[in-house]
Amino acid sequence: MMKKIAGVLLLAGLVLVCIGCGGGSSGGAASSTVEGSEYKDTITWGQGADVTSFDPHVGRQTPAVQVTNHIFDTLVQFDGTSSEVIPQIAESWEQLSPTSYRFHIRQGIKFHDGTDLTAEDVKYSLDRAVASSMISYLMDFISETIIEDPYTVVVNTHFPYAPTLRNLSVPFAAILPKAYTETDPDSQAKKPVGSGPYKFVSWTQSDSAVLEAFADYYADPPKTKNLVMKVIPEASQRTIALETGEIDLAYDLPSNDHKLITGNEKLSLFLAPPLSLFYLSMHMEKAPFENKLVRQAISHAIDRQLIIDTVVSGAAQAADAIIAPGVYGYYSAGVDQYDPELSKQLLAQAGYPNGFTTNLWVNNNQERVEVSTAIVDMLREVGITAKLEVMEAGAFWDKTDNGEHEMAFFGWITSTKDADYTYYSLGHSSKFGPGGNTSYISEPQVDALIEKGRNSTEPATREQAYKDLAILLADLTPYISIMYSPISVGGNKLVENFEPDPIGYHRLENVQVRK
Repeated sequence: MMKKIAGVLLLAGLVLVCIGCGGGSSGGAASSTVEGSEYKDTITWGQGADVTSFDPHVGRQTPAVQVTNHIFDTLVQFDGTSSEVIPQIAESWEQLSPTSYRFHIRQGIKFHDGTDLTAEDVKYSLDRAVASSMISYLMDFISETIIEDPYTVVVNTHFPYAPTLRNLSVPFAAILPKAYTETDPDSQAKKPVGSGPYKFVSWTQSDSAVLEAFADYYADPPKTKNLVMKVIPEASQRTIALETGEIDLAYDLPSNDHKLITGNEKLSLFLAPPLSLFYLSMHMEKAPFENKLVRQAISHAIDRQLIIDTVVSGAAQAADAIIAPGVYGYYSAGVDQYDPELSKQLLAQAGYPNGFTTNLWVNNNQERVEVSTAIVDMLREVGITAKLEVMEAGAFWDKTDNGEHEMAFFGWITSTKDADYTYYSLGHSSKFGPGGNTSYISEPQVDALIEKGRNSTEPATREQAYKDLAILLADLTPYISIMYSPISVGGNKLVENFEPDPIGYHRLENVQVRK
């Protein structure tokens, strides 16, 4: 049975939580952006890692999207409050058949370079996204995009695909200006041009990025003129920067700092329900991880509850699958029991009675390093010597995308809240490396169940496929799920209208900060 942690499961039933929030919105006053108003003209937030690429079809990591989701828009968007897909670039759409959708593009939308957004840009962007090795797992359900007229496109899919609209709402499905991007294929990586509420101003690598409100944005103008993202790798330093007023918002707060925030009358703690999974990936094409018994032994050597209680102060939930309970298609196959004696027995059966030596890679996120350190200590107790290697985030992602790791500690968010997003990326044999399958699992039965779930629009068929898949993966153990963790953000109490995104892609165009 899945372990439950008192107080944490309450988070799963909440859409948004703000602990110690002050003020809130202030009606008409909150919309004032004129010079000399009571609001600051700049919002500054701190995050733990820099943007890997401003190109939304490449920079899929959360630290990149936290910036680029202000620069680019998508055909449709997902309303986290209502869980409905709502218009954005497409003002309306209709489903023509089980495999065909017609989108009517909003006229008058401008890109930041002053050019008009048309069907040509939509087709170009979707074709480019499908071809991207970084995000094809999200977009390769599309068979073709057809231009019907300058403001109408038809998107055809290879098969009836239930999450079509949800996938098109994810920031990786951003619409780019064809002319600008085609002229220099690398232009979007460092000097992005989109149609979103903010335009790119500057980037100082490993330090900061600056955005400015786009005057010609098709929707309501942003409430604050400037956004500044500051890279602050050390979590404790982000908290200090928040306390001193250097930043207005601190993303990805470690659980141990929550009490510092709630205990400070000038600060607020924002929590969103746990959709984030933290897990170990083992490269199954490398010895000894090709042996299922070894993978199972590692899982039983890890005391998830002890990690939760000590490292994250109880602010997490033991994970029993690679998707969280709030995701469509979730099924609990049970948390692997902590049993070091069983772990030793499995290692002996696998031919490693004295254990073995390996490495464990992790990026330099403080909380992830602490969890990985605890895992290394637990593995040592059953005879496994794992050398912990801490890397800068960008280097970590590059190396693991290339399959250079033996074991690595990852975070993952099911951004569409649909099981296909995660199972297809992390489990399908066509998605090795950059596609998300960092365990390099290649099992025909797993592929078949993934395809059954994604090729059907019948809820009962999909749910049965995902139940069978969860049970199968629990036995194969290509990944070791450790914990589900809520999204946490610290804020100055002068911040108004901020709502934490459960996926971590926080939007700031409606946020203001009182002077």
